[in-house]
Amino acid sequence: MTEEADDFNLLYQLPTGGGKTVIFSEIVRKYIETHKKKVVILTHRIELCKQTSNVLSGFNVKNKVINSKVKTLPDQDDFECFVAMVETLNNRLSDKDFELKNVGLVIIDEAHYNSFRKLFKFFEHCFILGVTATPLSSNIKLPMKDNYKKLIVGDDISTLIKNGFLANAEVYNYDVGLTTLKIGINGDYTVKSSEALYTNSTMQTKLLGAYEETSKGKKTLIFNNGIYTSKEVFYTFQKAGYNVRHLDNTANKQERKDILKWFKNTPDAVLSSVSILTTGFDEPSVESIILNRATRSLTLYFQMIGRGSRIYKERKSFQVIDLGNNVVRFGPWSQPVDWQHIFRYPDLYLDNIVDDEAIERDFVYEMPEKIKLKFNTSKSLDFDVKAEYKDVLNSNKKSFTVIERSIAQHSQICIENSEDVFDARELIKDLQDEIAYRIKQYCYCIMNSTQNYKDWLFEEYNRRLRISFNGKF
Repeated sequence: MTEEADDFNLLYQLPTGGGKTVIFSEIVRKYIETHKKKVVILTHRIELCKQTSNVLSGFNVKNKVINSKVKTLPDQDDFECFVAMVETLNNRLSDKDFELKNVGLVIIDEAHYNSFRKLFKFFEHCFILGVTATPLSSNIKLPMKDNYKKLIVGDDISTLIKNGFLANAEVYNYDVGLTTLKIGINGDYTVKSSEALYTNSTMQTKLLGAYEETSKGKKTLIFNNGIYTSKEVFYTFQKAGYNVRHLDNTANKQERKDILKWFKNTPDAVLSSVSILTTGFDEPSVESIILNRATRSLTLYFQMIGRGSRIYKERKSFQVIDLGNNVVRFGPWSQPVDWQHIFRYPDLYLDNIVDDEAIERDFVYEMPEKIKLKFNTSKSLDFDVKAEYKDVLNSNKKSFTVIERSIAQHSQICIENSEDVFDARELIKDLQDEIAYRIKQYCYCIMNSTQNYKDWLFEEYNRRLRISFNGKF
């Protein structure tokens, strides 16, 4: 750091799990040694204060946490570094009697949060270093480039995986109709519209099915958008006999502590939560992350998946079940991101996020292996709605012929793999996702996407498929 850069604002990006606390603790140690000035570290959560303080002590940096109990600092000469929460420090510094002397460096953890801005006025003549995994402001109207002059980008996720610092994500996508979701003023989906979608029984069944298919028995963390959804998930899993708890921000300190301790010590624990565990929560033994929500926030996307990315014992990979089209919206978690571009042109980035209708139109349903096994007598399970639609148009038949052909194909594979009518009807249950997918594809072809029509067609399809078995056995 050069002398003239005493009041420079610098931003540093490093992925979740990249070890930023360790990195900035070493920076603090070196800075104090070289400049003989003090350092202030700002976080926005009390857990982060304690974690940071412990790491600093490991680097032999004499530090003190300024929490709500600390009203004055008569002993400030005994410390080289202060760790504080934004709100607490803002309250103290706004009080005329409270003063921090000889501070040269301010480090801001999770710098994409906007609560930090109000503190900048107290540190106008300091070097400010913001650290974040995602240099994209939590408020669209207050871009980070307004507060930081330069961005330095650290190793990307794939490099950290290659070098053995992060685990690799195995991602499972499920088709979810998100066109009912509404976008709120903060640019993300509203809790109200998310709750309406994710608490319905179809989505709860889909979630449980996805868990049983890929994560059964694994330590699993489920992220929801809304308390009501999280509680619904809790009841669904409890009813199915799984070891599950629910945690949201209404829990008191003790309850939170107990639940997190239970989660740590229970190998098959399922914890359903509401974005409360996205930052400052570190449980390396998590094996599976379920995104039971959609988000348009790149930061939240990285934070949720990042909770499973710690290396733990021999485990080098973890699972991500995506029930919100998030991976399609943002791209795979470990692919390179042009952070410099996002930092400079955040509006451009936000305007170009793929919309849900486009995602759904391009989705391709793949029958899960477990279901394929039930139809293993059949030579082929394929049916291409778009190709059939083209054929039907070219032969001047009514477009509904596509649906009739689809029902005939489903009927055939059910009969081929059944002993009697009851077996065949039982198999229809396994085809519900594929039926919904085919209907959606058909509706795109005929340009009719009203929910009422889709619902009617879904019922009608199932009814015709059931009676198609009569007299066949």
